[in-house]
This record gives sequence, C-alpha cells and structure tokens, in this order.
Amino acid sequence: MQIILEYFVVIWGFLMIGTLAIGGYFMFRKFLKQLPKADGKSDMYWQHYYIEKTKHMWREEEKELLNELVAPVPELFRDVAKQTIAGKIGEIALEEKADVITEEILIKGYIIGTPKRDHRFLRKKLKEKGIDLAPYEKYFKMSRKDYRKNWRDKYKLDSSK
Repeated sequence: MQIILEYFVVIWGFLMIGTLAIGGYFMFRKFLKQLPKADGKSDMYWQHYYIEKTKHMWREEEKELLNELVAPVPELFRDVAKQTIAGKIGEIALEEKADVITEEILIKGYIIGTPKRDHRFLRKKLKEKGIDLAPYEKYFKMSRKDYRKNWRDKYKLDSSK
C-alpha cells in the first residue's frame, strides 16, 4: 500500500510540473507579444489598433466566413486566433485603403496571419465554398515567418506585378 502511494505522489508531481510548464509556455508567449518593438509599440498594441480602426468595416458575411475558417482551432484558443487574424486583416484593409472588408482582403489576411500548417485546411474550405485559389497562390508559397519581416515591401512588390 505504501509503494502505491509513493508512485501516486511521483506521478502527480510529474503531472503538476508538466501542467505548469505548458501554462508557463503560453503565458511567456503572451508576455513576448506585449514587449515593445523598435517603434515603441508591442504586437498586441498594433493588433488592437487595427481591430479598432476597422471594426466598422466588417460585414456579416465576412464575420461568418472568419468564424468558419477559425472553427478547427480548439475552443480554448479560438478567440485569441480570431483576434490575431482579424488584426492582420484590418492591417491589410488599412494598407489598401479599403472602405469595407471584402472576401479577398479576408482571405489574404487569413493566409498572412496564420502559420503554414493551417493553410491545408484553408485550401480545403475555400474549395468547398467554390472560391478560386489562383489569386492567392503567391501568398500560400510564402511561410508566416516570411511575412513577419518586411511583409509590406514584399506585398507591394507582388501587387505591382
């Protein structure tokens, strides 16, 4: 009986350490997003800024499409993912000086705002909806890390072609 209790305590200890490590990892990632960059503003600041500036530009169809595209994300992280992607969509809308968020802007922002591993689901979902992927292939070929540094310059070069 004593040995069972000892094993239980050891297993419980490993589970606690593992749970704390996972939680700490996600908290640390959130902390890094709050650190100011070279311009003095953090990633989170810019994300909130773009969402606030473009809040009035969203139509119901685009909101529903964004909710459909974010559906496979686990519910615990879905709001954070949606906020990050919406911030990137807002950034693109402001760059293009758009009056409303269109389906094209939404898809570009989704591709830019998500890691490459999520693109397979996006391709499948867009095919189901009958949306042509040809205009977006150049964005699919780039990975998310390629967008992070000077993505505006690359986007302007691609748009001018």
